[in-house]
Amino acid sequence: MAAPAKEPAAAVTAPPFRVFLLSPADCSGKRARLLQGEGADHDLARRLRGSEGAELGAVFSFVSSLYFRGKLAYARAFARPPGGRAGIHVITPCDGLKPPEMPIRVRDIERFGSVEVDPDEGRYSRPLLRDLAALSPAWTEAEVVLLGSVASAKYADLLAPVLGPRLLFPSDFVGRGDMSRGGLMLRCVQEGRELPYVPLVGSERRGPRPARLTPVAK
Repeated sequence: MAAPAKEPAAAVTAPPFRVFLLSPADCSGKRARLLQGEGADHDLARRLRGSEGAELGAVFSFVSSLYFRGKLAYARAFARPPGGRAGIHVITPCDGLKPPEMPIRVRDIERFGSVEVDPDEGRYSRPLLRDLAALSPAWTEAEVVLLGSVASAKYADLLAPVLGPRLLFPSDFVGRGDMSRGGLMLRCVQEGRELPYVPLVGSERRGPRPARLTPVAK
């Protein structure tokens, strides 16, 4: 008796390429000022005053605390850029899109803190649009995920016209505040769980506040 024919193996679908855009930290607030004084004794402040500077991602993580730390950890865990390209780009207030590893110094924090993140502010919008024009052709086969506020026009009004349906955001961000988003992303990194994404264009970006996250079991 002939052995039954084997069913063909199901095709394995490769996960899509994915690039993350991280919204900036507020460099005009108290935590940013803690790094700027000549007498600041924080390790990060000393590195900012040193010849090599400090990484942009580390500085924004200090300034924004839980929120940016969550965004950066999440993007590092789940970025899948195409063709050896960078998978994480930080939106800056006046220098366009920069890698989180880029060294910055005290004068850069001062510059960032002096520019309003607003689509009508040319010092913010022009560098961002310049870098989008240079980078986006390499993202034709990638999903571009915004990790930042989607309820305001600060990012959507500039990113959406360039990226169109490729621009996504985590649907779980709707209704959450910054700290809740940061905590959610850190939890996802710990669990190895990626959030669901939806297109920014045409999606509902405002909604009721979701239930608080349950504490992580120790």
